[in-house]
Amino acid sequence: MSFKDKIDQQKLPEHVAIIMDGNGRWAQQKGKLRIYGHRSGVKSVRETAEAAAELGIKFLTLYAFSTENWRRPRAEVNALMKLLVQTIHKETKTLHDNNIKLLAVGNLEALPDVTAKELREAIEETKHHDRMSLILALSYSSRWEITRAIQKVAKMAVENQIDPAQIDQDFVGKQLAFGNIPDPELLIRTSGEYRISNFMLWQIAYSELYFTPKLWPDFRREDLYEAIVDFQQRERRFGKTHEQLTK
Repeated sequence: MSFKDKIDQQKLPEHVAIIMDGNGRWAQQKGKLRIYGHRSGVKSVRETAEAAAELGIKFLTLYAFSTENWRRPRAEVNALMKLLVQTIHKETKTLHDNNIKLLAVGNLEALPDVTAKELREAIEETKHHDRMSLILALSYSSRWEITRAIQKVAKMAVENQIDPAQIDQDFVGKQLAFGNIPDPELLIRTSGEYRISNFMLWQIAYSELYFTPKLWPDFRREDLYEAIVDFQQRERRFGKTHEQLTK
């Protein structure tokens, strides 16, 4: 029996976020260059996005490239940017076929011009799709996001656009790069690593965390289904007691 058959459609997470980790190690295990692993991971992106849309998940965020990833060897970064352009161009049809809207969050101004252009065009072409939003976190990190939000709030305060006493969690949340997107209920990380890697630190305050030893290029539909089944078996208390939830 597939894990898909065990999924309760009434308890689907609205937003699933994934730290796609393990491309480089997957390639090295096969005696290949790291970029081979990144290319192979594209199939996992396609399968996961299609499976999430078919289930009825409304938002899927993929951590594609962090602000720290710019520190990697220049050859790898250039290859990743080229692969990103090729993938967006090739997979736009998949987005159309599945009625998926493409969005991107991060310091997009840091992307090479050709990458940014391909990304903008795909976002524009898919903006009317409404089955699911696929969000790419590109040149993104939580510390960048939170620092940027603080700068915005400080500027508003200096210009007397806001009263500091009125600043609350909801206001701060709206200034973040993910401000108009609901927080993820489920965060998945592949490759067996147990860390968050500077990803959506504000938004995952009450997310359920799921770690799998699968390297990202080996992650398939069934792995997503298994993660969702695991998520649905958990009790989400949000600071309350079990007794409060069961009254």
